[in-house]
Amino acid sequence: MKNYFFLILINSIFYITSCISQENPPMIEIPDQSKYTTELIVDGIDIPWGMDFINEEELLVTDKKGTLYHVLRGVKTEVSGLPKIYVRGQGGLLDVALHPKFKSNGIVYLAISVNIEGDEGGNTALYRGTYKEFKIKNIELLYKAVPNTKKGQHWGSRIVFDDEGHLFFGVGDRGNRDVNPQDLKKDGGKIYRLNLDGSIPDDNPFINSEGAKKAIYTYGNRNPQGLIFHYKTGELWEHEHGPKGGDEINILEKGKNFGWPVITYGINYSGTSITDKREMPGMEQPLYYWVPSIAPSGMAFSTSGVYKDWEGDLFVGSLKFKYLERLVIKDKKVIKREKILDEIGRVRNVKEGPDGYLYLGVDGKGILKVILKE
Repeated sequence: MKNYFFLILINSIFYITSCISQENPPMIEIPDQSKYTTELIVDGIDIPWGMDFINEEELLVTDKKGTLYHVLRGVKTEVSGLPKIYVRGQGGLLDVALHPKFKSNGIVYLAISVNIEGDEGGNTALYRGTYKEFKIKNIELLYKAVPNTKKGQHWGSRIVFDDEGHLFFGVGDRGNRDVNPQDLKKDGGKIYRLNLDGSIPDDNPFINSEGAKKAIYTYGNRNPQGLIFHYKTGELWEHEHGPKGGDEINILEKGKNFGWPVITYGINYSGTSITDKREMPGMEQPLYYWVPSIAPSGMAFSTSGVYKDWEGDLFVGSLKFKYLERLVIKDKKVIKREKILDEIGRVRNVKEGPDGYLYLGVDGKGILKVILKE
């Protein structure tokens, strides 16, 4: 028993030391909150997990418990035609993303927790269909992670597109950290890349690896809930939940291993160690990590210039501490952090709209537009 408490003490010391060990600033600043306000775009959405804009006044929004909404000037209408959704723990109806040529083809993509095999449990799946007049038609399954599990945690999943006809999405480790993330033959703990029609790109990194899941783009990713392309460099940026400490921002590159759970800056929630390794050959280091964890969800760069002094900054929602975080980044180093909209609520998603403003999905509130006062 003494050895157990000694182990917890040692790991707690490491946890505290990690808070001050980065070159990046460990402390978050709280600017004058009177500079910011929000405008309610639509309410009555319990967990607004995903959203994508059709135009400046019209968007699609998911509610994790299983409803897809069409929103036009604050009025929401339920969209029909979705497959049966397996709602459990952190799983349910997750992200929604419009095809890059949505205006001409009406195609939407959905990340959904499902069970289609008839056994127990579920896993994350990617669907696409055609949206028209409050209905999803011609729904088709593009990819489903296996096997099903009754565990409720770490489903992922965000959806983004590059300029070369590819789609990227993530699946968390599904609570099986010691098996899934480092095994290329298994789903979970991965970022995947598909062609827009759901086929596997010929140049995926493990396309010729025997037994590997051909859709894998990166691995060793714990639970990705932020995914976005950098507006200038074209790099794919991702953030993921750590355990107790160790939430990460990563710049993803094809075929790279991001280490979970072999290396991590976090520890178990009980205070015990996951690993004594913070780096290993062949495993990538994060651009930034949070200790303590903020439970990041949603991520967007502000690129439009509508906010004074915010252009080019990264914004991430915090589920745990109920605020929007602004990160100022220079030469791939976080040089400043600010707590924007402190106590706004559990920020589930962050998106830059076609009008250049930032929009937040906030649990229990709905979709809010961030306003910077003059």
